[in-house]
Amino acid sequence: MSADELERYESEMELELYREYRDLVHLFSYIVHTERRMYLANGVDVQVRTNDAGDVYFEATLTDAWIWDMYGQARFVKKARVLTFKDVNVEELSKPDMEVP
Repeated sequence: MSADELERYESEMELELYREYRDLVHLFSYIVHTERRMYLANGVDVQVRTNDAGDVYFEATLTDAWIWDMYGQARFVKKARVLTFKDVNVEELSKPDMEVP
């Protein structure tokens, strides 16, 4: 596989993932961003933790989640636990009062 073919394949996978995200986002209450990934979830709990060396990290527990991951086996998970030393951003998605058909 040439570099051009690989780049084209990755672009197609990214576009397919975006389309899936666009079709599903209205089913979720939260969008969660970490340094490595983006998640959609219906439940989010973020805890600040400290390890034995005194380093601070974040533990995010997501329920009923969808994971933005091109190479993962399953994007839908019942529960996910995310650990990171970087920022975790959680946004509550607004639900329209009325949907336009």
